Amino acid sequence: MNFQNAQLIATCGKLSQLPAPERMEFAFIGRSNVGKSTLINKLVSRKSLARVSAVPGKTATINFYGLGEDAYLVDLPGYGYAKTSKSEQERLRRLITGYLEADRDLMLVVQLIDMRHAPSADDVAMTERLIDEEIPFIIVLTKADKLNKSERTARMEGFAQEIPCFADIHAIPFSAKTGEGAEELRALLTELGESEEE
Repeated sequence: MNFQNAQLIATCGKLSQLPAPERMEFAFIGRSNVGKSTLINKLVSRKSLARVSAVPGKTATINFYGLGEDAYLVDLPGYGYAKTSKSEQERLRRLITGYLEADRDLMLVVQLIDMRHAPSADDVAMTERLIDEEIPFIIVLTKADKLNKSERTARMEGFAQEIPCFADIHAIPFSAKTGEGAEELRALLTELGESEEE
């Protein structure tokens, strides 16, 4: 998988627009403004492949980024942004649900949760869904650089109580600022990709 040559392949506002499931896929999901686009940019060492916005709810489509001919990084719309209309929230919910339920070569879902705060009800519901549907996933804890050592320890202890089965979930603290976690995640995706190709 070539992270250096990533490029935007498709932007899909409807499920009917999804590209054919001909490559393995790594999907990124999380609350609006949790840092999905920022994480994707860090993984591919590009500043603006995925559009980053300070305004929550900016990603209202499913965006497919090709890593060579073998794999897609899939940036799913953010969930849980209350300021969008009910109809738009429902459209995004259907888009996310439709993608997760489609027959695709989904290798891994990367669920992003802000490390500074307890998970939202939407975060917990998504974790439960991934567990119940037996979709392979990990959790990336974003904005890790905003916490000092004791705050991190406290949050990790909190997550153990707040997130279902947290002790059994691979969790990676990530910082866009320092790059912490990017190499670990890149190595994990590469390993999964190589095991699929064998």
